[in-house]
Amino acid sequence: MRYLAIDLGDRRTGLATGDDESGIVSAAGVIELPLNRGDSLLDGLCQAIRDHEPEELVVGMPFNMDGSEGPRAKLVRAFIERLTQRIDLPVRYQDERLTSVQADWEMARSGMTHKQKKQRRDALAAAAILRDYLASLDESSDPDSFDSASDPDSD
Repeated sequence: MRYLAIDLGDRRTGLATGDDESGIVSAAGVIELPLNRGDSLLDGLCQAIRDHEPEELVVGMPFNMDGSEGPRAKLVRAFIERLTQRIDLPVRYQDERLTSVQADWEMARSGMTHKQKKQRRDALAAAAILRDYLASLDESSDPDSFDSASDPDSD
């Protein structure tokens, strides 16, 4: 299945593509429209969806460090709800905590300027979100994985 990951930001929205068959994930660019320009950003995302032809969307969910949903997560859900009124694709949410930090680590010794790093950070964060999502699919289908909640002897 082909996926488009979205890392929704205040100023830039990162995009990444990948599929669960090959497991290959690639940064696919950045939409440089502020979140408060909602309709323009929605138009940009709809165009990216047409361009990349995903079968599902994976959206980074900004959980608090304790795993709860704060105001930012509610904002993302509301925005994605508006997007789903314009497109007919399933949407999956994936924890995005520390993905921007991971993107910064990837670029740390790249030789890129600060401006170049800033332009790539959101797409790399979207790629990290999608890699994490694909990994979670692998874990849930792995017959050797152990889930203590489903083990009757774990009481």
